[in-house]
Amino acid sequence: MSRYRLQPTPAQEAMLLEHCAHARFVWNLAVEQHSLWRPGRKAAPGYVQQCRQLTEARAAFDWLATGSQTVQQQALRDFARAMTNYFSGTHRRPTWRKAGRHEGFRIVAHRADRMRRLSRKVGEVMVPKVGWVRFRWSRAAAEGAKSYRVTRDRAGRWHIAFAVIPDPIQAPGSGATVGVDRGVTISAALSTGKLLQVPGLGHGVQRKLVRLQRRLARAKRGSKRRRETKVAIARLKAREADRRKDWVEKTSTELARRFDVIGVENLNVRGMTASAKGTVDMPGRGVRQKAGLNRGILANGWSALVTRLEHKAPGRVIKINPVFTSQRCSACGVVDRRARESQAVFRCRSCGYTGNADVNAARNIENAAGHAVSAREGPRDTGSEHREPQHERLLST
Repeated sequence: MSRYRLQPTPAQEAMLLEHCAHARFVWNLAVEQHSLWRPGRKAAPGYVQQCRQLTEARAAFDWLATGSQTVQQQALRDFARAMTNYFSGTHRRPTWRKAGRHEGFRIVAHRADRMRRLSRKVGEVMVPKVGWVRFRWSRAAAEGAKSYRVTRDRAGRWHIAFAVIPDPIQAPGSGATVGVDRGVTISAALSTGKLLQVPGLGHGVQRKLVRLQRRLARAKRGSKRRRETKVAIARLKAREADRRKDWVEKTSTELARRFDVIGVENLNVRGMTASAKGTVDMPGRGVRQKAGLNRGILANGWSALVTRLEHKAPGRVIKINPVFTSQRCSACGVVDRRARESQAVFRCRSCGYTGNADVNAARNIENAAGHAVSAREGPRDTGSEHREPQHERLLST
């Protein structure tokens, strides 16, 4: 995806929000239709039947008819694709979309003459029933794009993303292998000894964020003060997310260019970051500690880093079994749970090796990835999903 900042005028922004409302309304209707299906009933309506129903609804409701039919039909097509992914087991079941949180729509049949360049940093794109909308030309143009998606985040920023799959990064051909150990204190430790950290918010900005969150808790629901506070919090959160995404892109690109094989742990991040609240009858244990661990994992972009590595270096990312990677000595191979004296120090009691605990784990990952490639004559997924022992210790402290 080639993503750009959209710069609509106030009048254009109102029309874009109307497109978002139409797409969200049609999507939610489709969700409601499928939620009523039960075993033994007729099949829920598919995309073609829903398009016929959309035509009838546009004839009956002027509010819907004033919008773009392309936007509304694409919302139905997106829902059909989401249901296909759900039944194939690769995604979760599509759920309701909420105003202010899910703002966006997609346009297909995009042509090259509907995007033009005004200057070195400014371009324009044609949006149905909105006209020419300017965007910031921050990178090379997305040539050959057949569709694009317009979105608005919680901070009020508009973006346009052209659907173009970039070419993968070519392997250097040097045969170099690297292991990447993801952590909470250290975002990523490489087997080369390099420690990488996601750039987060500064201490001053973090204090400001805490003050805003306290103000939000005191504000009355539905008040103007609450809306303004939520927007201010969203802007700070967006700044943090932008820095994390930028770090993920730069780190994944560097790794894909430098190494032929990249080893990572096969972690179920979604399961690891699930809530531990439990139920009223069976409340969870260590909920506050678990919530802090979840925030740390998500703030360090564990899933995003591996996902982008698989996009940029397809077939060269090896997922290995994470069991004992933090307890095994990379020098002699002895597994000792007491060898990791702290979060940062690993001291083997068998051979005397001492070093950074995360780098030691990364070297174990590199060794396992190298063995997997040699044994199978090519990159392949190995191991099972597991939680590392140091994560369990964080919950018990």
